[in-house]
Amino acid sequence: PINTMEKPQIIAHVQKSLNYTLYDCKWLPGTARFAVVGSHPRGTGALQMYEIAQRRCDQLNWTPKRPNLLNVAPLAPRYPVGVTWQLGISMASYTYGMLTSRKCQLISVKAHQEIVNTRLMQLARARQKSPQDLGMALSECGIPGSPMTPWPAWSRMIRLRLETAGCVAFGDAFNSTERCLVSGYDNGDLKLFDLRAMALRWETNLKNGICGLEFDRRDIPANKLVASTLEGKFHVFDMRTQHPNKGFASLTERAHKSTVWCARHLPQNRDVFMTCGGSGGLCLWQYSYPTARVAKDSDGLDYGVAGTVALLQNVTLSTQPVASFDWSPDKLGLGICASFDQCLRVLIVTKLNRL
Repeated sequence: PINTMEKPQIIAHVQKSLNYTLYDCKWLPGTARFAVVGSHPRGTGALQMYEIAQRRCDQLNWTPKRPNLLNVAPLAPRYPVGVTWQLGISMASYTYGMLTSRKCQLISVKAHQEIVNTRLMQLARARQKSPQDLGMALSECGIPGSPMTPWPAWSRMIRLRLETAGCVAFGDAFNSTERCLVSGYDNGDLKLFDLRAMALRWETNLKNGICGLEFDRRDIPANKLVASTLEGKFHVFDMRTQHPNKGFASLTERAHKSTVWCARHLPQNRDVFMTCGGSGGLCLWQYSYPTARVAKDSDGLDYGVAGTVALLQNVTLSTQPVASFDWSPDKLGLGICASFDQCLRVLIVTKLNRL
């Protein structure tokens, strides 16, 4: 166990109140800038860029309010220079934004018949694959910079049930051909798709609606997957060994007193991750591997062995849910979070280099 004095500390470095509800925030790689998206009270969307300057956040960019834009708007960086952001939008469309210097250019595309709940961009060495999560099924895929036609292989996949997929995550992208996609649903279903074989590889049910999914690294052979759910729980899956009947080994931990909105792994140490709670708190965790990650059952088949998680630190920042968190890819321990009290916070987590 870690001595109390040696534990990491979570410090709120900057707090900024805004006049709209915040949904997501992401760092701009290679800079001290980050983007925030949300929704104004009358339903119009907001996209703003900020830069950290000493103990304040200076606004850099402002996108004029447009009806039905960015109401549900997670976003993800694609390139360190001339970054492309992909924004989920409420009225069945989505937007690409090119952020170069201090300018922002948005391009909107009509993609689906229903709400776009989430989308995700994969850093691939080969062809860029960008599945937008559809309200009904993961059956189409758009390619940035090309005509918006469904990726043919996806149309051959079996259509999923009508439950809304609330989150998706890429992983296992360790070469130009391997790729997997995991999706979580509000009925607790967790599905793993093999994008090379274009088939459903594995599925299970976590008994609670799934709010967030993340692999510890996307560009390595699938190692760990964290799924955050309702009722304050998260699940960590060891993705290295799949048993034909038991599936993947996992552990379940109660992290918060209410919904765990998301989990984000530290870029500089994939065994450390932060969870965001519906009660306004953040919890910092560290995963420890077991002595042996693989064992054999009575039939001689390999099955995985789950490790353990330890709570390193927790802090309550707000009275409202913390909906989003993002680590800086460049500065160890620097993070931002957005909560439903309309506050944006820049955080510093200390002593991570000692873990």
